[in-house]
Formats: sequence, C-alpha cells, structure tokens
Amino acid sequence: MKAKAVRPICISVAALTIASSILAGCQSNSPSGAQDGKASTQDSKASAPKEHRTLTVEVFDRGKPGQPDLNNNFWTKYINDNFGKQFNATVKFVSVPRAQEVDKLNVLMAAGEAPDISYTYNQGVVYNYVQQGGLAELDSVLKQYGPTLTKYLGDDVLKYGKFNGKQYSVPGKRTVLAGSNTFIRKDWLDKLGLPVPTTSEQFYNTMVAFKEKNPGNVTGVIPYGYSLQPQNPGLGYVPEAFKPSNLTEEQFATLQPQAIWQANWSMPGFDKAVQYMNKMYNAGLISPNFATDKDGKLLDADISNGKVGAFQTNWDGPYRTAPGTYANLAKNVPGAELIPIDPWQNDASKHPKNGYSPNGMYIIIPKSSKNVDLAIQYLNWMADPKVTLFLQNGQEGVDYNMVNGVPKQTGTTNTGEKMMTVANNLDYDILSNGIELGDQQKNNAAISAGYPGYEKEAENALKVGMTDYYTTYFYSIPNAADAKNNAELRNLSAQMLAKLIVAKPAEVDSLYKTLVQQYMTQGGQAVQDEYVKNYKAQNGK
Repeated sequence: MKAKAVRPICISVAALTIASSILAGCQSNSPSGAQDGKASTQDSKASAPKEHRTLTVEVFDRGKPGQPDLNNNFWTKYINDNFGKQFNATVKFVSVPRAQEVDKLNVLMAAGEAPDISYTYNQGVVYNYVQQGGLAELDSVLKQYGPTLTKYLGDDVLKYGKFNGKQYSVPGKRTVLAGSNTFIRKDWLDKLGLPVPTTSEQFYNTMVAFKEKNPGNVTGVIPYGYSLQPQNPGLGYVPEAFKPSNLTEEQFATLQPQAIWQANWSMPGFDKAVQYMNKMYNAGLISPNFATDKDGKLLDADISNGKVGAFQTNWDGPYRTAPGTYANLAKNVPGAELIPIDPWQNDASKHPKNGYSPNGMYIIIPKSSKNVDLAIQYLNWMADPKVTLFLQNGQEGVDYNMVNGVPKQTGTTNTGEKMMTVANNLDYDILSNGIELGDQQKNNAAISAGYPGYEKEAENALKVGMTDYYTTYFYSIPNAADAKNNAELRNLSAQMLAKLIVAKPAEVDSLYKTLVQQYMTQGGQAVQDEYVKNYKAQNGK
C-alpha cells in the first residue's frame, strides 16, 4: 500500500509523442463443464457462416510464474468450444508483454499485423491510430452485430471510444470506480474520546491531539502520514475542502482536467490546500521526511509499526493481501483499528472524491482487419451474462460456489491450465474491468469477499470511497501540450510542493505566486490553453 499509488484516471496523453509514423497497415478439446457457461444463440445474425475464419485476439503476457500457454488453456478452449463452434471460427490469441504493450502494439500496427481485436489502456495511443487512419469505424457494425454489447456498455461508457464523433473503440466497463480514501486510527480516537472528524478543521485539531497526547505511546508519532511521490505529486483529497463547489462546467473541465492526486495549480482553492499542508508541517503533524520518501515505502513501514494516526491511500489499500499493511499493523500493535473517514467537506457540505472513469481498456479493431464483423460478434457474445460469469469464475461447483448470489472461489484457478494471471481473468474477459454480476450491490459484495478477514471493512471502505463520487471531464481530443510538457511539469510540481510545504508560514503566499508563475511559463499555461481550446471545439463554441 502506498499513498497515491492509485493509477491515474485522467486521459493518458504522453503517448501522443509515440510513433507518429504508424500507418494503418494496419481445434481444442472442451474443458470439463465448459457447456455450463455456454450462451444461447443470440439472434439470427449470429448464425454460423459457411466460411471458416480465424479471429486473432490480443492477450497480455504478464509473465506470471507457472502461467499456462496463453493460446491453449482452459479459458481459450472454452472460448473456442462455444463462440468458435457457434460462429464457425477459430479464436487465436496473440500474446503481448504487458510491460511493453504499447511499443509492441505500435510495431504490429505499423506492420499491418495487429490482432483483429487489440487493446490498450492508453487513450493517446488510440487517438494516434485514429489520426493515422489505422482503425476501423465501428458505428454501423455495432448497430448490426452488437445489440447485447451496446446495451451492456451504454452510452456513458461507449462515449470514451468516440473520436471526432465516430466510434473507433469499444471501451471495457470498469465496475469499481472508487479512487482513494482517508484512513484514521479509530483506537486512537476512542482512547482520547474524540469523534470522527468530518471537516478539514476538525481533522487538523484531531492531528494536533494525536501529536500532543500520543495515544499510541510511540516514539516519533506521525499524526498524518504523507509521502510526496514524484510520479503523481499532489495532496490527495485535501484540495476538495477548499475548491469552490459552484464551478461552471467549462471551469471544471479546463481547470481540473487531471486526477485529484496530482498537483493542480490552476484550480481555485489549491493555494489554500497548500497553506493547510504547510500549517500541518510547521506544527509537526505530517511525516518529516515526506519529500524524500519517493516510493512511499517508509510511510508503509510507519503505518505498519503503529506510528501514523491518519493517511490517504487507495480505497482498499489497508486490506490488500500484499503488502498487507493492516495485517502488519494488527500484528505489531494488538487492538489497532483503521477506519475510512470523510473529513474533506467543501462549502456545499459535500465530500467530493475524484474516482476512476467508467471505462476500462480501449478495445480496437485495425482497419486492416478482414474480420471486423466477427470481432464485434465476439465482443457481443462476451457481453452475455452467462459468458461473463464463466470467464470470470469458471465452472460452478468446481471452480466456485454461489453463495447468496455471489461466487466464492475454491482456489482451482490459481494454478495449472485454469490459472488466472490477473484478478477476474480480465485478460480474457476484456469487456469487464472488475467483477461483473449484473447488479452493483452484488458486485460490491463480491468485491468485498476478495479481502479475506476484512470483508465488512472493505465493503464499508467502498461505500465511503464512492460518497459524492465524480470523475474528470471527458475529452475526446487528447492534449498535445500536455503530452509535450507532462514529465517536466510533474517534476516541477514535486519540487514546488516540497518547497511550499516546508516554507515559513509567512512566506507561503508570495512563494506560491512566484513558483506558479514559473510553472505556467514552463508549459503550464500552454497545457491550460489547449484544454480551453479542446473544450470549445468539443462543444461547438
């Protein structure tokens, strides 16, 4: 668990600099019980054609020890014995190293050899392909062959695959949208007889009490654990308490285009959030070495050793099996208790939280593909709830048991040819980024069940993490200025935050203005100007 280890939800535009020269080149035995997950023929358009075809589909190679042949295993056999036979096709999986997926896909696209169904999490890469004319337009084929698919995704998800008003990608659907949470030591609150803080002022006063009274009786108490990580330098959800609630859509879109855990120097109220953190630091309330703890490992250790009173991290960070921070804390400090809280209340008495956008990966079909219709039929088949249930869980009674409508895994998919190399088997069930049971309440129950020993805690954390949820404005046009300046501005933001947080309180305001002016001169203004331009173009202004 690391504070701000959450993957950014903003449009990934750095890839706009990649491969501008990319051109638009662009029989198995059935596994036991596979028929249990077989979907019925969906409509007359799904009848098997006379000509046998081969559909190529990308699959991530995550290099997991003991993983099976990614093109010949329990899951690929199920797919071929169901979709393949129904549509007179063979589905061939093309493995791509997860760590080099963008570079590899660029090479395949340039050579005209990309799989019929390819995918990436990087929107900037997809936009490049669109600009180069390398992707098939999908509006008409979706209408003809994808009724189940379009119903499952809905317009709110499908819009993430539209560019210049046309559908060039089928976005996967993300089922968990929560981003981060603030956690606090409830046993410390109880020992001091303090209520759960619900505002930034109450939170500050609670941190003061933690420092002065040291309810954990530890050496080097750290009331608020904080790590300034250069990859995504920011203040977590603290700025939400100071950001005006009455921003217009254009202000919201152009002043806060990136993730909340990144510094946002143009957002009204961000200066107040910086002053708040400066006040905390000068009062000895935050991690003294926050600026040098670049990977958050020291913060993890401080939390595990019982020194930290509160911190921000992924919504489920403490409950994860690795590195198991909560488990380590409970082992080191018997009776220690962590709970998620909501202290960053804004001027409208809301507790806004910027979470993930509803789309997962971007599924694309190269223009060079001769199987565009078959590719959409494949995704349409996968959208059937029976197929989704099987691909994510396996065979009922063997790989899982259904308990109160929620599948409970038996452990058979951890090894051998049934091994899932990633949670929920999302490398084969590419439409669903997260557990999908067709009902959000069941989804949440199933998600919580994935944290043995902390099921109730995880369920509550998910509820808190989704309170007053919102996501950033959707841009169908990536920001080229951001692509050019992103790395430099990120590094500069980290330096600025470090200087501002440790500055003398009387000097923060003037230093803030000086540093922000430098930031805007070194590319920040160009990025903001392009967001304004793109917003106006996207809205016909």
